[in-house]
Amino acid sequence: MLVVPYFVIALIAYLLGSVPFGYVLVRVFRKEDIRAKGSGNIGATNVVRSGAKGLGALTFLLDALKGALAVLLAQWVFPAVPAQNAAALAALSAILGHIFPVWLRFKGGKGVATALGVFLALAWPPAMAGLGVFVLVFVLFRYVSLASILAAAAFPLFAFLLPHRETYNLWLTAVILIVPVLVIAKHSQNIRRLLHGTEYRFGKSKEAAA
Repeated sequence: MLVVPYFVIALIAYLLGSVPFGYVLVRVFRKEDIRAKGSGNIGATNVVRSGAKGLGALTFLLDALKGALAVLLAQWVFPAVPAQNAAALAALSAILGHIFPVWLRFKGGKGVATALGVFLALAWPPAMAGLGVFVLVFVLFRYVSLASILAAAAFPLFAFLLPHRETYNLWLTAVILIVPVLVIAKHSQNIRRLLHGTEYRFGKSKEAAA
């Protein structure tokens, strides 16, 4: 029955996406709960802000890799499922796993690194263009949240405007639009702080940020 492989793809991708690398790495190497540090987020940015820059970089890499792996596995393991359908379902499920991990009572990260991973696996040229937006905005303004929001918003534009080897089907088009909305929605508190001028800015002292 065709519904079974779709369910399995969604389940495997969700479980891969739900691995809380930031939480695990900080717990193992620093004997701390990252949720009790800084913003309480389990993502790479908060790990860096906690003072563990190396673990933060590793968190970002692993969060991106799990997203890419979910997409690639879905296409390799289930050849009977149309490739774009499998990729789109895996991408969305991995993002949902990261944002709502079952292991942490469905309180996870904001999905930025995992979104980068799934988009690199889905369509790497627009993903790299989005990464370029992130780097540029961060270098200019030093706000990770602003860079993440603008990169997420820019990705669909790059995906539809840049040349690609194949036309996106309905499933993939929906995911290209939905995932950035999820990422931006998870930054709602950051958006409020940006508007009020209270958002944490890298390079500022904790006293100045406060």
